[in-house]
Amino acid sequence: MEHPRQILQQHGLRPKKSLGQNFLYDDNILARIVEIAGVSPEDNVLEIGPGVGHLTRHLAGAARRVVAVELDDRLMPVLHEQLADAEHVTLVHGDILEQDPAEWFGARAYKVVANVPYYITGAILQHLLEGQSKPQRMVMTLQREVAERIVARPGQMTLLSVSVQFFGVPHIEGEIKAGAFWPRPDVDSAIVRIELHQTPPLEPEEQAAFFRIVRTGFSQKRKQLQKNLRALGYERRQIVALLRQAGIDPRRRAQTLSVADWLAVYRTLSVT
Repeated sequence: MEHPRQILQQHGLRPKKSLGQNFLYDDNILARIVEIAGVSPEDNVLEIGPGVGHLTRHLAGAARRVVAVELDDRLMPVLHEQLADAEHVTLVHGDILEQDPAEWFGARAYKVVANVPYYITGAILQHLLEGQSKPQRMVMTLQREVAERIVARPGQMTLLSVSVQFFGVPHIEGEIKAGAFWPRPDVDSAIVRIELHQTPPLEPEEQAAFFRIVRTGFSQKRKQLQKNLRALGYERRQIVALLRQAGIDPRRRAQTLSVADWLAVYRTLSVT
């Protein structure tokens, strides 16, 4: 495929900053992303934000079926033109946050492979991880800083890292320099692979209460856990006792807790 600048010029288009359009076009990196995702001829793949189709073309050469969801209606004619010979690629114009992957894949397993716009990374992760039709694996290019937050260990945990690690195991598989994109972004990126747990540690009906506790714990990062969790309606002596019962020092701060620690806190608080 041609450089994205040339493709857009042929259609009288320019990238939209408001949509975070930075097109990844380096063939070696694109091939590496597909390899990391382990895409095989039996796989169904969901791509988010195909842009002008560079990654889509690589996925089409490896997968059984590709569903590519693009928000920018201006790019739909471009994609149809670039992928005219790929009959197993379904192009969807729409907002991924309003889509249910079950509409395309039913109960069949699928993988997510995408170059995600930076401004909407968190919302996309939440939508796919918390939805009923979850992927088995996600491989995404993300802002390097966001990737590091996702894979953080206790001591550097954030609400984002807890949210992702609750549903799966994330790894940073490589870096991508800004020059591999056009237009060139201000920061470098990383390739993140998330292997989702076959069964989440809590049932869906319990997850809202779990994340309410986690959000409260992170509400003021510099404060001790026992101080933040009092906002849930506990008196100091009571929450101190409950945290100790869960095996957690009440003086710890939220960023020091692993997902397993938060689960212990949730299970202790949920029986009071």
